[in-house]
Amino acid sequence: MSTTFETRYASSPKAVKQYDTIQLRDEFLIDDLLQNGKIKWVYTHYDRYMAGGAMPTSDLKLETIDPLKAEHFLERRELGIINVGGDGSIVVDGETFKINHKDALYIGMGAKEVGFKSDDTSNPAKFYMNSAPAHKAYPTKKTSLAEANKIELGSLETANHRTVSQMIIGGIVTTCQLQMGMTELKTGSVWNTMPAHVHDRRMEIYFYLDVPVNQAVCHFMGQPQETRHIWMHNHQAVISPPWSIHSGSGTSNYTFIWGMAGENLDYNDMDVAKITDLR
Repeated sequence: MSTTFETRYASSPKAVKQYDTIQLRDEFLIDDLLQNGKIKWVYTHYDRYMAGGAMPTSDLKLETIDPLKAEHFLERRELGIINVGGDGSIVVDGETFKINHKDALYIGMGAKEVGFKSDDTSNPAKFYMNSAPAHKAYPTKKTSLAEANKIELGSLETANHRTVSQMIIGGIVTTCQLQMGMTELKTGSVWNTMPAHVHDRRMEIYFYLDVPVNQAVCHFMGQPQETRHIWMHNHQAVISPPWSIHSGSGTSNYTFIWGMAGENLDYNDMDVAKITDLR
């Protein structure tokens, strides 16, 4: 089969306090989304959010999966895609969108036929995907990295100088609840999202990329007073429950894609935890 999926159930913060390293990784780490010639999905029970990957070494078609109980994947869903590989294209109900490296595409509810292609199968496109339930159909729209809303944060002195590129977000793309973007850390900076925060109204998934070979990112999660960590490598994702911080520190600079959904579309809706209060 060209499409596979797995399900991840929600975990309470009380339960996570008891997890060892293996269980923590089993519950929250997603390490195999990008597979040659396949589409892979992880269906989570956090806001019914899904993370997926499509790597077309030959043409791939977006197919529904059993948990959706739908005739086609986007019958009651919306979809965000960012290409982290070679140049490619996505065909939505007969309309072709050229999606090059780090371009994004939003596909609204109701699209019936979605196909994925690579320009060069020896350097295939790698489409990282997020999907959330939708209540209204909005237009499909492409956003290049150059067209993103860019925010400069942090400083080299605190090792967190970074550029946040808001790509699928209000003001650029109209969505029901899905938001996606990319944060790139500058050379010499390794910390992201400090001070750390939670947003109890929304969940989030991080996807790490541009992590050099033989380097890694330590992803911090958990309640601010009860933190845990997961070591991450290139093209791995991690689920962040609404009660958890989501922060990372690398052995070099790196990039990550953030995607989120939930109660609102307020990007700044967050409850900040003071660095000195983290435990």
